[in-house]
This record gives sequence, C-alpha cells and structure tokens, in this order.
Amino acid sequence: MADITRLRIELDEVKPRVWRRVEVPIDIHLDDLHVVIQIVMGWENDHLYEFRRGRTAYGVPDPEWGLEGSGSLSAEETRLKDLLGGRGKVFTYVYDFGDDWRHTIRVEAITKAVPDMSYPRFLEGEGRCPPEDVGGAWGYAAFLAAITDPTHERHAELLEWSGPFDPTDIGETAIRRELGKLTKPPRRKKKPTAGRTTP
Repeated sequence: MADITRLRIELDEVKPRVWRRVEVPIDIHLDDLHVVIQIVMGWENDHLYEFRRGRTAYGVPDPEWGLEGSGSLSAEETRLKDLLGGRGKVFTYVYDFGDDWRHTIRVEAITKAVPDMSYPRFLEGEGRCPPEDVGGAWGYAAFLAAITDPTHERHAELLEWSGPFDPTDIGETAIRRELGKLTKPPRRKKKPTAGRTTP
C-alpha cells in the first residue's frame, strides 16, 4: 500500500478554532481528498473548491467561472503526492468562492501504512464548521453573536434557519460513519486449507 500522509486541516479566520487531523494515502486524487475534507470538516459539498499551492490551483476546471475557477488544473487527474512535490508541507484548500472558506493544510508526517488499517482515517479535531451560506468568517461571527444572545434581534430567525447549533460539537460519530463509507479494508491473502489449493 502507498505511504500515508497525516494532515492537519484548519479553517482560517474563525473563532472558536475549527481543525481536523486525518490520515490519507499519499497517492489519493485531489478530488477524493476534497470529499474527505468535506466529511471531516462538516461541509455539505454544495459549492466549488480549489487546492492552491503557490500560483497553481487544482479544482474543477470551468472556463465560464471567471477569475477564481478559470485557471484550475484538474483535481481529478492530480494526486496529493504530485501537489506536494518537493516544495514544502503547507498548502491551501478553498471552499465556496462566495463565502471563501480558506483552510490551511499542513503535512505533519509521511509514514508507512499500518497493516490492517483502513484509510482515510479521522484522528481528532476541534470545533464545528460554520453553517453553509452564513456569509464567510465575518457572517459566522455575527451568526454566533446572534444565536448566543436571546435578546439579539435576529436570535429567533437565525436559530430557525440553522436549527440547534453547538460550535464545540464536531459531530465525530457522523464523521466516522461517513468516512467509513469511503474506506476499503486491506485485501488479505487467502491462506491455503488442508487438502486444498487456492489459486
């Protein structure tokens, strides 16, 4: 099996902090890494995205999008190991070009896969990601101020819009359940049984 990369993904410019630590194969395609990030962060995968490294961007090429998406190389055709190359251990993931959620992703380690372990794998994290379409980091701060203050003029409106919202609950059970749908257990070699041969 390919080497495993441990990543720390942190959502920029929000309080309380929102981050996750995951392990993925180093040869994962970037469009699949996008799905992993969506799951572990708690996003809903309703918007465009890009991985950015220096002046190079990888996403869903879309010449009609304009400045943000027009220069993207294909995430579907690029692997994490290609993005990393030999150029350091930090890159950016941007989700929803309207709200512009920027994530700093740091490579913490590259190791051998653990036998019988399934990947991708969630390790730990902190903080719940903001609701979709809340208006970026500034809108999220305003949202939190409103829902935590019963006297705020938009308190009831925003609670009705979002439903119950605990910024400290990362939803670990849901993360592990959804990530489990992506993992494939390693194939085991069949052991020969007495008196029989296996192909």
